[in-house]
Amino acid sequence: MNNKLFLVMPAYNEEANIEKVVKEWLKILDYGSNDSKFVIADSGSVDNTHQILEKLKINNDKIIILNNTLKQHGPKLIALYKYAIENNADYIFQTDSDGQTDPNEFISFWQDKNKYDAILGYRRVRQDGIIRKFVENVVCFLLNIYFGVKVKDANAPFRLMKSSVVAKYIDRFDEDYNLPNIMLTCFMSYYGDNIEFKEVTFKKRQGGVNSIDLRKIVKIGLRALKDFTEFKKKM
Repeated sequence: MNNKLFLVMPAYNEEANIEKVVKEWLKILDYGSNDSKFVIADSGSVDNTHQILEKLKINNDKIIILNNTLKQHGPKLIALYKYAIENNADYIFQTDSDGQTDPNEFISFWQDKNKYDAILGYRRVRQDGIIRKFVENVVCFLLNIYFGVKVKDANAPFRLMKSSVVAKYIDRFDEDYNLPNIMLTCFMSYYGDNIEFKEVTFKKRQGGVNSIDLRKIVKIGLRALKDFTEFKKKM
């Protein structure tokens, strides 16, 4: 109960999910200290996501909304991590706002928090489509080729990390970098931080429309190859 926990979540056009997801995840703050916070980055939404969040915030002072970040997922994560670090979080837990993860699986991560620097979700079974599973496998393969690290899942949005460990790497990212979770996983593995992968369930999107399609995945992937090369030069 003495550990300050920041639950961080990027959101974008999630009016179909956001109220249910926020209410489900709020309960995990009970595992942290009284000054633990639920920080949601919502910038750029053109539906009612922001209005719904503002209403939820009225009745709960643990909810904080960042509305001045870039709108893409990666930059929101970077802003959220920096906010947690700057506000002296002991632990950062990140998940997404689309309802694909299960808050009931958090407790096993929290119970083992003192054993590791970071506990990262591993999606052995994914219900969000074969293409995304294939992309994740390619990412893990490329991390092995470029950096010599072997990871089970590089990008799962279910991760409990010591704030001090995230702080070691966060300044390596430009504010508009799109794949911070992948590179955090890579850095922690490459530099020998004590990390553990725990299997988590990963459901279909619970509502709304995914903003990332195959065309965008290809574009992000091509940029990632260039970024990997640049990161490797500095390691």
